[in-house]
Amino acid sequence: MKITRRQCLFALFSALCVVVCVCIGVTMNLTTVQDENFDHMGLRTFCMFTVNSNILAAAAMAMVIPYTLDGLRTHNYHMPRWIVVLVYAGVTAVTLTFLISLFILAPVKGFVLIFSGSRFFLHGVCPILAFAAFCFFMSEKKLTVPDALLALIPVAVYSALYYIMVIVVGEENGGWNDFYGFLTRLPPWIPLSLILPITFCIAMVIRALHNRSFTRRREDEAAFYKEAFGQADIRKIVGALARSHSANMKNADILIPTRVISIMQENNEGDCTMEELCELYLREYMENIDAMKINKMWI
Repeated sequence: MKITRRQCLFALFSALCVVVCVCIGVTMNLTTVQDENFDHMGLRTFCMFTVNSNILAAAAMAMVIPYTLDGLRTHNYHMPRWIVVLVYAGVTAVTLTFLISLFILAPVKGFVLIFSGSRFFLHGVCPILAFAAFCFFMSEKKLTVPDALLALIPVAVYSALYYIMVIVVGEENGGWNDFYGFLTRLPPWIPLSLILPITFCIAMVIRALHNRSFTRRREDEAAFYKEAFGQADIRKIVGALARSHSANMKNADILIPTRVISIMQENNEGDCTMEELCELYLREYMENIDAMKINKMWI
């Protein structure tokens, strides 16, 4: 289907761009020993939420790439839910990074400084690409409110670590200086009480855009299957699908395309259940594999 292929291509391209741009940005920080405007260069760059959030987003996006390639090969674009939630957490974190850079750091230090050099990638390009990719091209699962709560974990962990290293340990005892300026310029309880609610709002906006893309994609697929197979014998369609997959993926693990079968079943006038169709798919798949083995023996 063109819908699936387009989704896979855009998701693959955007995920690769995020991974490459994060690698460039982090490498630039690691290889910069001294920067007169920023203290945390070299290995100290890993103290910064900007760097850690981008690494999380890039690692999660890297896990998406094999599934987009598999979707292009099998026309069945799917991802495990835990990867979707991990990408969601990474995108939420880098979106927070982008907004802090744009509305807090840039007005104080200057837009050119905050969005130049490695920060061009880590403050700007990577967050924007990750946000767009996840909201519009990786909408294979519908997100829930509990998923939004899980997306807060990286921010909550870093916030606790930042407070401990800046306030509890202190720079004079080997901790961190308040390089974000949140805890020394304001009473600590103000930023600490605001950071998670703000992040939750960001996560809910991302969830709304992602779910809207999910709904639009399901509607497009439903319309296609209803028009193409609505009045056809769904048993024959699922059987043909199984035989086609077994012929093209005879050396791969068996993966029943439940998402595709469920959409066909929902938009077909027949009375077959999902259980019956999945059993039919598996039976036809194995029978076709056995038939191909027998034919190979006779050749």
